[in-house]
Amino acid sequence: MRSVLPILTVLGAIVVLWYGATVWLNAQWTYDQAARAGVEVSLPEVVTDTLSQERPVLPAPHQVAGGLWDGLLGQKVTSKRSLVYHGWVTLSATLLGFAIGTGAGILLAVGIVHNRAMDMSVMPWAIASQTIPILAIAPMVIVVLASLGITGLLPKAMISAYLSFFPVVVGMVKGLRSPDHMQLDQMRTYNATRGQMFWKLRLPASMPYLFASLKVSVAASLVGAIVGELPAGASSGLGARLLSGSYYGQTIQIWSALFTAAILAALLVMIIGVLERRTLKRMGMVR
Repeated sequence: MRSVLPILTVLGAIVVLWYGATVWLNAQWTYDQAARAGVEVSLPEVVTDTLSQERPVLPAPHQVAGGLWDGLLGQKVTSKRSLVYHGWVTLSATLLGFAIGTGAGILLAVGIVHNRAMDMSVMPWAIASQTIPILAIAPMVIVVLASLGITGLLPKAMISAYLSFFPVVVGMVKGLRSPDHMQLDQMRTYNATRGQMFWKLRLPASMPYLFASLKVSVAASLVGAIVGELPAGASSGLGARLLSGSYYGQTIQIWSALFTAAILAALLVMIIGVLERRTLKRMGMVR
């Protein structure tokens, strides 16, 4: 109970502030409508109206919760209004991009650690690549791949992979270099080859770093998948849901899609956390 109480306190404070911001941001619409009708509204009437507007500037928490309930449980999963359907479309691109980005990141990290030329040449470019806004790259990737006849899942996955590979590169490079000189010298006294040093020492030592970077990477991969849906004119996916909501001023729809993405990211990070604990436990790194 003691561990849950601080979380509930912070959550309660966020909800209270959210309701206050909802009343403040939505009140202008209420006053404008009253002025057009030539009537005056009291403060309780303003509060009531701001918390129940159909297209509010900022939806109230209960409106977002209602939108989530309707989108996740109130529709058939095959319906184009179902957040489960749109979430699965985005998740498919996320997982493919995450797999591509993770594989490329690990291979690149191994090359950087074992080859000085790659360390001096590739690593700076990998860092520089992250300074380019993803919103500038996404349309270019979509257009180039579409000109090659590649559409659908792969373009979104490539954008997702672009965002997810860098945390893996940095984490794995740090992890593969984590064994100290004494451990490396001991392996050399055993006449171990570079391959044996990699599999027996460097790779096991890098596991905590790898899983930490994977948690960041999978969240970035989800963001990449959503961004990839925006310039593609997609009709499905959480990004498409966000875009259609912005077109028609459906702020509740926008916030419901945002919370669905947040829930999806949290679940993916939790899954990696479970795999991390089981893997490190089997390796004897945690109890």
